[in-house]
Amino acid sequence: MTHEKKARLLAAIGAAIVRLLIATLRFRITDHARVLATPPEKPLVWAFWHNRLFVAPYLFEHFFSGRRGAALASASKDGEIIAAFMHRFGIRPIRGSSSRGGARALVEMKRAFDAGFDLGITPDGPRGPRYSLNPGVVKLAQVTAGTILPLRIRYSRFWRLKTWDGFMIPMPFAIVEITLDTLIRVSATADEAAFEAERVRVERLLHPPEGDERAKPPGGPRDSRAVAGDPPATS
Repeated sequence: MTHEKKARLLAAIGAAIVRLLIATLRFRITDHARVLATPPEKPLVWAFWHNRLFVAPYLFEHFFSGRRGAALASASKDGEIIAAFMHRFGIRPIRGSSSRGGARALVEMKRAFDAGFDLGITPDGPRGPRYSLNPGVVKLAQVTAGTILPLRIRYSRFWRLKTWDGFMIPMPFAIVEITLDTLIRVSATADEAAFEAERVRVERLLHPPEGDERAKPPGGPRDSRAVAGDPPATS
């Protein structure tokens, strides 16, 4: 079996497992951005933290079926599986890396945006630190003149993996609270200092609110434990 066929098979199995679990979940959506009520004509840059990625492809497929979406997938062999998984949910993979060959990935994402695709971004990916905004997200919003849609995802019960991001997998029959938060417009910047100030501003707007994992604003130590009442983390 070729690597490509193996990747497609693994992606099909993974997508089936994800769909089975998602079928048991209950979703509650709050649309502060009003993008469900009045879908914008211009593409959006979706931003959600890496550890909330589990339900994101389904959300796009189920609630935004009338829009086209794209997201970055590594150009590595492992990325082939991720790319095939994205296809299962109707998301176009853009092969590249924000950490290796980032300029090329930025160009490809801009092309997709200009072609009318919403872009899915994990601002702290691919390697963190957790809840730290990658400068590439701000640069992407600047070069596309795009608007960032903060996608906040919270599970009533979940397992937490022992990964750099504390990846969360919702338990069966959990409640999934989705908040489509107020749109963020990123300003153009003239120098490095202004760019960093804009990055920090956007990071603060995207950061989990107080009470969500006992998160603290950027710039101070963060407590990554689950909120009181959540199950203990397991691997």
